[in-house]
Amino acid sequence: MPVPGPGYSITVRLEAPPSASAAGDLTSAVGRAGGVITAFDVVESHTDRVIIDLTCNALSANHAKDITDTLELLPGIVVRKVSDRTFLVHLGGKIEISSKVPLRNRDDLSRAYTPGVARVCMAIAENPDDARRLTIKRNTVAVVTDGSAVLGLGNIGPAAALPVMEGKAALFKKFAGVDAWPVCLDTQDTEEIIRAVELIAPVYGGINLEDIAAPRCFEIEARLREKLDIPVFHDDQHGTAIVVVGALRNALRVVGKKISDCKVVVCGVGAAGSAIIRLLLKQEPGDVVAVDVDGIVHRDRPGLDDNLKSIAAATNKDNVSGRLHDALVGADVFIGVSAPNLFGAEQVATMNSDAIVFALANPDPEIDPMEAQKHAAVVATGRSDFPNQINNVLAFPGVFRGLLDAHARTITDAMLIAAANAIADVVDGDRLNASFIVPSVFDNTVAPAVAEAVRKAAVESASA
Repeated sequence: MPVPGPGYSITVRLEAPPSASAAGDLTSAVGRAGGVITAFDVVESHTDRVIIDLTCNALSANHAKDITDTLELLPGIVVRKVSDRTFLVHLGGKIEISSKVPLRNRDDLSRAYTPGVARVCMAIAENPDDARRLTIKRNTVAVVTDGSAVLGLGNIGPAAALPVMEGKAALFKKFAGVDAWPVCLDTQDTEEIIRAVELIAPVYGGINLEDIAAPRCFEIEARLREKLDIPVFHDDQHGTAIVVVGALRNALRVVGKKISDCKVVVCGVGAAGSAIIRLLLKQEPGDVVAVDVDGIVHRDRPGLDDNLKSIAAATNKDNVSGRLHDALVGADVFIGVSAPNLFGAEQVATMNSDAIVFALANPDPEIDPMEAQKHAAVVATGRSDFPNQINNVLAFPGVFRGLLDAHARTITDAMLIAAANAIADVVDGDRLNASFIVPSVFDNTVAPAVAEAVRKAAVESASA
């Protein structure tokens, strides 16, 4: 199922004999090892040898080593160095601070810093709301994590989480012009996290919580929303929910179904699954059945925590029990944010006709997409190497752009739904089909559309 991709791209610098067959031997060896060559550069040429940079994509770090080992077995080939291109991108970090104003002479310095800056400080002291107009607060978001649930890697801590938070900040800037900064906290105590964010909040126009494990993330977000006068958004919850709801709206258009007639199975009831369920319920589906590692969530199931009790009370109208395979029978939609390889084509066959399958576990989905396509009408994953990638990048940059532009002090479900509808609407009727239910993350119309929808919803909320 997987294909070699740029996430495991290597550049191999090697010596080869100056023969006519050398290039063919090298490319054939990479092909035999299952790699995909993306560049072949001769960097030096001598009478007795040539120096070549051979760049190729692999499936994993182990696969990259297999490719290198295969090259070394060729007669006359000497591997000098292997560079992992992903690590090269991260050398020294991925983001930086730059000044927006010139500092060329004494006059510039006097206005940007002392003595001129004192007047601006006093203006803010007299009217604190001026901080949004006169400082970076108007365009700055804190990307806050405790490193407890990073990607699919688990609890790896704040330092190891930093590359992800840097990447998030880079995406904010690229897609929405938002200045974001990583804040990786060396604590996993709920009270300490809340207090730390509360203390740094004056600098920021919004807080993006990231990769904080459930159920701690629910309390942290809820209490910060109560305490702060800026929007607090947990991307793992609401970013995922926004894109899923927008994609589902278009998938239902493809198959000609109304959500009010649909049974939706959501597998995984952590941060993402819980938020998806809550936003889905705003769309009034026929029924939602939640499933976690212990089976179907129902009101009589023992040992439910507060989050699962809330989910059980709002879903599963017939209070059925059982496992995932039982839940899929007669379902119209499957949404998975859980674990790989949980079911196969035979279970999709038990769903209703024109079924929709969103298998979003990364990097390996709940079902092989090729297997799902045997019976499902629309299939989406979280992967970039299959159609219909459900990616949070479609949501969070535009969401915060809209919140910042509106000087919003909170975030509401109406804003989340507005964002979901904006993403869906980017895919117009002429382009909508089973393989294109969400726009590309590189579609430069997405973030502005989401931002404007969120801004309008925020203004309406403020005026109400």
